[in-house]
Amino acid sequence: MNTLRTTVLLAGMTALFMGVGYLIGGEGGMVMALGLAVAVNAFAYWNSDKMVLSMQNARELSRSNAPELFDMTARLAERAGLPMPKLYLIDTDQPNAFATGRSPDVGVVAVTRGLVRHLDDREVAAVIAHELAHIKHRDTLVMTITATLAGAISILAQFGLFFGNRDNDSPLGLFGTIAMVLLAPIAAALVQMAVSRTREYGADKEGAAICGDPLALASALEKITAISRTRHNMPAEKAPAMAHMYIANPLSGARMDNLFATHPDPANRIAALKAMDAEMGTSGAGNWVSVAVRREPNAARTTPGWRTPGTHTRGSQNTKGPWG
Repeated sequence: MNTLRTTVLLAGMTALFMGVGYLIGGEGGMVMALGLAVAVNAFAYWNSDKMVLSMQNARELSRSNAPELFDMTARLAERAGLPMPKLYLIDTDQPNAFATGRSPDVGVVAVTRGLVRHLDDREVAAVIAHELAHIKHRDTLVMTITATLAGAISILAQFGLFFGNRDNDSPLGLFGTIAMVLLAPIAAALVQMAVSRTREYGADKEGAAICGDPLALASALEKITAISRTRHNMPAEKAPAMAHMYIANPLSGARMDNLFATHPDPANRIAALKAMDAEMGTSGAGNWVSVAVRREPNAARTTPGWRTPGTHTRGSQNTKGPWG
């Protein structure tokens, strides 16, 4: 079903792309738009991870400078049945994370410095599990290609404003071109946002199952949402088209669960996770994954330090935070 939904989504985005081309230049414009859509898809397929990581100023972590984070991610990846993804660090104090990569074999998880600074061990593990769920379901490829196509549609529509009405092949004339310029990017953005919201709910559910700790993910979302209101993520602010890839909206402003939101309302996600925990009851006992992640006292240092991962079961009194 996930493959079918992905196919339908990409076909719909491509059809919208071709429709914009048709309104610009008739049948000739539609054919050119189809060729451009294929090229955009191919570029995004092979280069999406590099493009996103570069736009977010992420740098790759090695096991030598983040051994405990590597161990934690490896354990969670094993539970998810995935290869070990690459790990990247985004140097911002806003707690957040995202995943990218065209397939599980080349998966990438990027975390912000603020994530390991402000969240405790269970919460960090739950966030990583959420991102692994995106990789497992190949959401990363779909969401990146969708973002790329949405941006290309906006550019094509703007192109049509300046050149479309000069071509007699344009079927709707100047009025249609203006309508297209206004409506085509909105339509593309709505598809992009709807896809992101749906996949966030799915990744919450799968991520909670991977780490066995729905309440840890709920707590992580609460902290991320609260702290993000006072700490801006400048790499994300400079590339807002990629904001939907983060576990929570990294952009400043209201976070609303409506037609134009990039993410579901955190309160709705938290409620769903708490309901999942209630359904699990005691059946999840012993499945809880905890990996202690810790920053060294010097927050400005280039190389982050984490202590050795630990384990505990549900109901334990381990309340140490990431610096404990």
